[in-house]
Amino acid sequence: MIQVHDLHRHFGGFRAVDGASLTIRTGSITGLIGPNGAGKSTLFNVIAGVLPPTSGRVTMDGQDITGLPPHELFHRGLLRTFQMAHEFSSMTVRENLMMVPGGQSGETLFNTWFGRGRIRAEEAALRRRADEVLDFLTISHVADEKAGNLSGGQKKLLELGRCMMVEAKVVFLDEVGAGVNRSLLSTIGDAIVRLNRERGYTFCVIEHDMDFIGKLCDPVIVMAEGKVLAQGSADHIMENEAVIEAYLGRGLKNKDLVGA
Repeated sequence: MIQVHDLHRHFGGFRAVDGASLTIRTGSITGLIGPNGAGKSTLFNVIAGVLPPTSGRVTMDGQDITGLPPHELFHRGLLRTFQMAHEFSSMTVRENLMMVPGGQSGETLFNTWFGRGRIRAEEAALRRRADEVLDFLTISHVADEKAGNLSGGQKKLLELGRCMMVEAKVVFLDEVGAGVNRSLLSTIGDAIVRLNRERGYTFCVIEHDMDFIGKLCDPVIVMAEGKVLAQGSADHIMENEAVIEAYLGRGLKNKDLVGA
């Protein structure tokens, strides 16, 4: 699905991403871990078009997407969420979902005057679709709540729901567990697995919770100092001495990595 070839992103003299190369397989849930400052979010931002690369190449389904803006990647089915949810806080949860698909008839002044029937039909279809998504994510009870009033975990579920409103192929999730209680994190994990197995979504997940990564992801890719340090199963990664050293320094056991 995604191949990253010798990617660099520099900020002046600081090399946030320094020659990273990796592959995200179609149909996988790939974990991306590493200590703070490893370059994980910057890598996501470059892949998703938020930042241009200094050098290197990104391909999707064999096509070069290097440097394409986020709206073009959105239409190709590449979506990216952020550590801090970006909901429209004054709109309801349902309205947040309904506004996602592009090219709606109501977006043009002409149709607001002469295409009202078409607009009503589209909105009815979008409402049905949004309600299906809310049912899938088990948050139908907050459909009419202002999105700004949701808990952190509910906002992360809403972001997943927005991905479901379009034909997503690959979704990059940045610290999906940040600020989320254990119960809702389990719900989010279940939704990711169902979307992967039932609807064929490919995911790449940044997360510091190794229990969550271990249950959800295969393979797991480790970054350190802007480079890819290791790749393999979660069990293999947690036994890797270079990974343990990158996280915690020399002389510490892999059991300490689990709680890091």
